[in-house]
Amino acid sequence: MEWTALLFDILKILGGLVVGLIIGFFVARKIMKKEMKKNPPINEQMIKSMMTGMGRTPSQKQVNQMMKTMSKYMD
Repeated sequence: MEWTALLFDILKILGGLVVGLIIGFFVARKIMKKEMKKNPPINEQMIKSMMTGMGRTPSQKQVNQMMKTMSKYMD
């Protein structure tokens, strides 16, 4: 009788941890997506300077293409 109660308590604790981890993952994911949209890690000026540093003078079309590609991976 005592073993079953102890086992049941352990299962409740483990179940609570699993549910908490799952909820925490989705909440953290939503917050990170929101922050990435508000403060993108890279902008047009950074792309221009990066391409200039590689010895290329980027056109606006190339910069827009890179921004589109980057935004595709952030969504």
